[in-house]
Amino acid sequence: MQRLQHKVAVVTGGAAGIGRAACRLLAREGARVAVTDVQDAAGAALVAELLETGAHARYWHLDVANEAQVQDVFRQVADHLGGIDVLVNNAGSSGADRPGRALTEAEWQRTIDLNVKGVFLCTRHAVPYMRRGREGRGGSIINLSSVCGIVSAQDIPPDHASKGAVGLMTKTDALLYAADGIRVNSVHAGFIWTPRVEAMGERFERGVEGYRRHLERLHPIGRVGEPEDVAHGIVYLASDESRFVTGSALVIDGGYSAR
Repeated sequence: MQRLQHKVAVVTGGAAGIGRAACRLLAREGARVAVTDVQDAAGAALVAELLETGAHARYWHLDVANEAQVQDVFRQVADHLGGIDVLVNNAGSSGADRPGRALTEAEWQRTIDLNVKGVFLCTRHAVPYMRRGREGRGGSIINLSSVCGIVSAQDIPPDHASKGAVGLMTKTDALLYAADGIRVNSVHAGFIWTPRVEAMGERFERGVEGYRRHLERLHPIGRVGEPEDVAHGIVYLASDESRFVTGSALVIDGGYSAR
């Protein structure tokens, strides 16, 4: 199916994990995809893979916490790919896993800059292209929050704080931009087996496999999520199938937050 034909999608943090899976599915559904990340080699490799399938894709280096870069990259995307219809704010970091009293200000601020300021800046610079609305279509902004933005736990304070902020930013922006035909929704994933989560397992006392089994027990559905599980939700929110959906929180967590 070509559910996203004629749409241009920007994916931040698109070189790995959920971002990479989203880029693949968006391209499969006909979108022209701007893969952005700071992992240049991985981003270029993904674009080469997509081009081999006949997709239209291009890579840009982007630090989402740098406004000058965001503005310049989004201008280039619009010039080279023909506008911006979909923004997937996926770039981010969990941050340091220590109690707040043991965090440095720099550690706290870096997570807030990536997870909150990055969403703010990318949304700020995408909205004018969507408002301009090639053929008056408006746009869709999809913010990757987390189950950690819905329920708390005894871990990673900057992650919970920043992802909670993203959830409410989403609702505010949905109200602010609805009249422009721009929909804004958030996605709240449970534990997804990405390189970042696997790296967390390397520090687990029972090793990577022990960590995976531990995570499986936390999800009532009985398994850890895969990046594609979240990517399918992103494609839905990017498509016109969700044209009456804005300000919503799509939870894809295997039942984690239902407990």
